[in-house]
Amino acid sequence: MIRLEDIVNIDYSLVERELVKFLRDTLEATGAKGYVIGLSGGVDSSTSFYLALKAVGKDRVQALILPDSMVTKKEDVEDAWSLAKQAGVRVHRIDIAPIVDTFKGSLPIYEGDDVDRIPLGNLRARIRMCLLYYYANKLNYLVLGTTDRSEWLIGYYTKYGDGAVDVEPIIVLYKSQVRRLAAHLGVPERIAFKPSSPGLWPGHMAEEELGVSYDHVDLVLHAVFDLGLKPEEVPRETGVPERVVERVLELYRVNEHKRNPPLAPSIDVVKKAGLKTKL
Repeated sequence: MIRLEDIVNIDYSLVERELVKFLRDTLEATGAKGYVIGLSGGVDSSTSFYLALKAVGKDRVQALILPDSMVTKKEDVEDAWSLAKQAGVRVHRIDIAPIVDTFKGSLPIYEGDDVDRIPLGNLRARIRMCLLYYYANKLNYLVLGTTDRSEWLIGYYTKYGDGAVDVEPIIVLYKSQVRRLAAHLGVPERIAFKPSSPGLWPGHMAEEELGVSYDHVDLVLHAVFDLGLKPEEVPRETGVPERVVERVLELYRVNEHKRNPPLAPSIDVVKKAGLKTKL
């Protein structure tokens, strides 16, 4: 029987060393001066933040807290602010609500927050991306990603929003592993084990939207992608209901486009049109 303990019982000291080295080496190789990160008050951004601090120090990390005051929970902003101030990094809080309102007032097809909930939520993520890259360009920093392996494989992030970054340090770790790494790094327990909430609209909770728990997501993904089980074998080997296995693998399939470069025609088109090439 495959259990969650099989996933989370790994050497987090080794993981910490390797990811810290990865971030340090990446900065050196690119010639960038530091990392800029969007702090949400959740476990993923907090973990990436702590890794960056250990890798390059507080003077080379810029934190941005980017709430929408009409949507974002106050306690998440407070948690993010507390982490940044405790670490002693440069931090700016920018309320994106006025920017969102400007977009809404400029869109001829906007029908209201309820009707346009999903595109509006993704717009918030893409506005945050723009602000992060503004700072990255200005400071010659890299944008530090906060997507974990669970989210990456099932496509639970916004394309060209929080998925648009330069470096993804925790993309090798399932959500359940990120929580344990966070605790290992000293992230406060209230944040390390806080229920995931993207906060793209009021009351937005990850597991509620997905319709499955992250523990089940991790078990299914581990069984299929790490252990090589066939989908029909997963319910028996993990105890995860068949309908949940099907849901997780459906998310993986339908979001494949997020993990791949944009679709493009073959270069054969211009070869046929007369382009001279030796290849």
